[in-house]
Amino acid sequence: MSIRSLNGSYLRHSALAAALMVGLVSIAGTAFAQATSGTIFGQAEAGETVIITSATGLTRQMPTDSKGRYRADNLPVGTYTVSLQKNGAVVDTRKDVGINAGSGTDISFASAANASSLSAVTVTANALPAIDVSGVDSRTVITAQQLARLPLARSAEAIALLAPGVVAGTTLFSGTTTGNSSVVSFGGSSVTENAYYINGFNATDPISGFGGLTLPYGAIEQQEILSGGYGAAYGRSDGGVISQVGKRGTNEWHFGGQILWTPTDLQSDPRNYYYVSGNKAGQIFRTRKDIKAWTTTLDGYVGGPLIKDKLFFFAAYEAERQQGQSTGAVTSPFVTHYRYDNPKWYGKVDWNITDSNILELTGASSKSSYQGVLNKYNYATGQEGGFNSNGTSVKNGADLYSAKFTSYITDDLTLTALYGKMKGTYFNQTPGYDPTYPFLISPDKQNPALTGGGIINNSQTLQQFVNPAHTSKNTNLRIDLAYKWGSHTLTAGIDNQNVRDLNDGQITAGPGYAWQYSNGNPNNFITGGPVANGPNWQSQPWVAAPGAYPGGSTGYYASKYIFTTNSSVIVTQRAQYLEDAWQVNERWLVKIGLRNDQFTNYNGNSEPYLRLTKPQWAPRVGFAWDVNGDSSFKIYGNAGRYYLALPASVALRNAGAATYTNEYFTYTGIDAHGIPTGLTPIKTSTGGPISANLAYGIPPDPKTVTAQNIKSEHQDEYILGFDKKLGDSWVYGAKATYRDLRDGIDDFSDTGRIIDKMNAMGIDPNSYNSNTVLGAYLINPGRNPTLRVPKLGGGYYLVPLDWHKDLGFNTTMKRHYYGLEMYLEHPFDGKWYGKIDYLFSRSYGNSEGQVKSDVGQTDVSATSDWDYWQLMDYANGYLSNDRRHQIKAYGSYQIAPEWMLSGNVAILSGAPKECLGLYGPAQTNPGLGYTPGYYHWCDGKPSVPGFARQPWTYLLSLSAEYRPEWADKKLGFNVMVYNVLNKQRITQTYALHGSSDAVIPSYGRPYSSQTPRYVRFGVTYDF
Repeated sequence: MSIRSLNGSYLRHSALAAALMVGLVSIAGTAFAQATSGTIFGQAEAGETVIITSATGLTRQMPTDSKGRYRADNLPVGTYTVSLQKNGAVVDTRKDVGINAGSGTDISFASAANASSLSAVTVTANALPAIDVSGVDSRTVITAQQLARLPLARSAEAIALLAPGVVAGTTLFSGTTTGNSSVVSFGGSSVTENAYYINGFNATDPISGFGGLTLPYGAIEQQEILSGGYGAAYGRSDGGVISQVGKRGTNEWHFGGQILWTPTDLQSDPRNYYYVSGNKAGQIFRTRKDIKAWTTTLDGYVGGPLIKDKLFFFAAYEAERQQGQSTGAVTSPFVTHYRYDNPKWYGKVDWNITDSNILELTGASSKSSYQGVLNKYNYATGQEGGFNSNGTSVKNGADLYSAKFTSYITDDLTLTALYGKMKGTYFNQTPGYDPTYPFLISPDKQNPALTGGGIINNSQTLQQFVNPAHTSKNTNLRIDLAYKWGSHTLTAGIDNQNVRDLNDGQITAGPGYAWQYSNGNPNNFITGGPVANGPNWQSQPWVAAPGAYPGGSTGYYASKYIFTTNSSVIVTQRAQYLEDAWQVNERWLVKIGLRNDQFTNYNGNSEPYLRLTKPQWAPRVGFAWDVNGDSSFKIYGNAGRYYLALPASVALRNAGAATYTNEYFTYTGIDAHGIPTGLTPIKTSTGGPISANLAYGIPPDPKTVTAQNIKSEHQDEYILGFDKKLGDSWVYGAKATYRDLRDGIDDFSDTGRIIDKMNAMGIDPNSYNSNTVLGAYLINPGRNPTLRVPKLGGGYYLVPLDWHKDLGFNTTMKRHYYGLEMYLEHPFDGKWYGKIDYLFSRSYGNSEGQVKSDVGQTDVSATSDWDYWQLMDYANGYLSNDRRHQIKAYGSYQIAPEWMLSGNVAILSGAPKECLGLYGPAQTNPGLGYTPGYYHWCDGKPSVPGFARQPWTYLLSLSAEYRPEWADKKLGFNVMVYNVLNKQRITQTYALHGSSDAVIPSYGRPYSSQTPRYVRFGVTYDF
């Protein structure tokens, strides 16, 4: 690009280089986080007019103020022409100016005197180094052009992994909205603490927060990955945000399509998994040879004007099919032949009612259906056998419809309003299901003296039934009003959301129960007992030692397991906010905001069990300093508080009529179907089935479910960083981040200690029913809770509990994250683009957050942590999502006019390891006695999280695209090789250890490893 000026000083005074970057940029101006719009701003002479025209014909005229500044906020994402007008004539023009969602683009002009002496100056935008000096947060934006080039798996989460501080979550979790998607962690937070948006609508999974609805890959115009520091307009996330903006029609017709194919012949075999502990060490656990699937994806799109400059539409459809096979472990020896069908569609209508009023209609859908057939497999011969059963057919998905209205009431006053609905479906059905036999849990812990050293299983492959009538409904209303007043831009609004989780629940398959095999020291109580819990041991749940019962002398026993939940619940979330973006002077921008959130969770009877409607003030403060005044060097920072609501699923366990029991037996035989025989009941504290959480199917009084003084989960965050140009082609920078989880919500279940405190208070035991002392109370771990216990005569006892003295804990909830990021970036200049990023970070404490990745526990805010004090001894260490070192690099290179090469590299240090065993040097099972032991002890010694690490992971992926001139570059051929080096490092291992005399065979074996190498071919046509 060449620019001329009469005095040769044009470039020196223009911020054009900072304005026209196409690529990764920061948030800007007063555009909202998770926005679908951006900002164009700049400098000219006072009294001039700037005309901004979009590719859809939308036109805005912005006069410059007394200092020559102008700003156009809330512009829809797209391409614009920006012109300078003097005395009614256009004297300077910038074409092909692209803006990104939430971003500010600086288009400044030469002085009017110089401009007026030119007949006309027209500059076509190019991608030069740029720094957005109007941004105060941490945001990465990936554009459609980059998505078409970079070698990535085709998902929103795979795109998010490009951003610093984002790591893959455990494979034990998956997204629930569309079935088989992965999940990610931002900045050390758990995977359920993120938010998803589509064109401004909150599309987060409303049930448990695992993932969210996302667009067809080819319909993504931009994806924002927000890792911190966003303003007061948005909340309900203390992890990160994945926000997608879909494509829209323009004044030119475009259509096209793509075929992608991933063949099995070019896929590498996954590594086998072996036992590494106990008497099975070295034996195979799971053969993974030929665990492969071919994938075919077809997609197409069309977009253009229905009425030129007035009405536009865009539509896209994607159909993905994956078909393959998978062999189960020795504990479930079946070969599953399966098929996934994952259709997605997206549609958008844009209506420029006038230049001052815009209406946008969005529709999106994502579905995932699964079906499979299970054949028998013989591990001894390595041969697949005949038919065993049909797999459970699953149809999950969501449909979204939203409308957004924008009105530029005046040059200084803008109104936006968004309303939408999302409906989710979660259907399960097992064709030909046979309920005859119970499911067997941990059959590898069967007494080898009765099995000949092997495993006896049966044909039952289903542990739980999910209610096939399960659906969800989610509505979102936003109204935002922005007013420019001198150097201030004031924004205020409301952000309301309602979630209905309908017919959500599950029951145990088979005859209504499963059998779980276990073993331990035959002379130790299975749960609780005098050694584990001391003099008052009988006030705690307990299960006697198996050694005194027939068949239990070697420590082997079994339990009959029952688990059921079912309910329809509601969650309402309300918020109001006010924010001021104050342009103090040409170099300083200060943002001050305040948000107030209110959350109410209702049980199945529409009664509130958690009402957090008092003000929850979340202040946000940020600044951006344009150090040199020319957009070449920015120092920025922000501080803020972020509140998180509890999702709908919490009510199923904590406020519903859940049943969760085990009934314990010794056995003297195992029949041909793996069912224990010769049963002798083991004595328990109840005389029969025992529920550690008192979940016996009785719905609790909603006023007793939570602590009276409970607070919402919230986190404080602090960021300080800089971005700086390096010459004319590079940008570099650094950023420091600190996050502190101030309060979390989890359940406390030590009923005996509550009763002990009531006795100490002198409360008559005959004045209340001890069965109404719940087995799980929602509390803020670390704070002194006050609980309600119903009186027999009406009313409630208030029971204040001291966290240390009454509940026995010697620690409070801790989750701290800090990171130091450094990056170097070369924006795309028509030839190549590249970025390399290094992050040193620590995520440490004793609580990962709402879920537990180390054991795959998905009970949001109802994990085993904090149920009783012994579980949290020595719990402080490195958390599951900690990756100390992260190196990420990606880019593309136009080696010839027809050829583009791209690459993506991710090098991460390993995740922390855990060893969870029985408690203390005596290796007992105290408290509620969670078999087989979830304590931070291993072989009778303390074992803190992160005592060792998984190996480093290395991932290199490459792609090449050929767009021939003879097809006018409309036709493209591409190939991607994922994991070129075929690294298959282990990413997570089984954490449950048992005891030194009864080591769990699975301890230390792999849970997951890196995806093996595969090759994907594609043909694309764009007109």
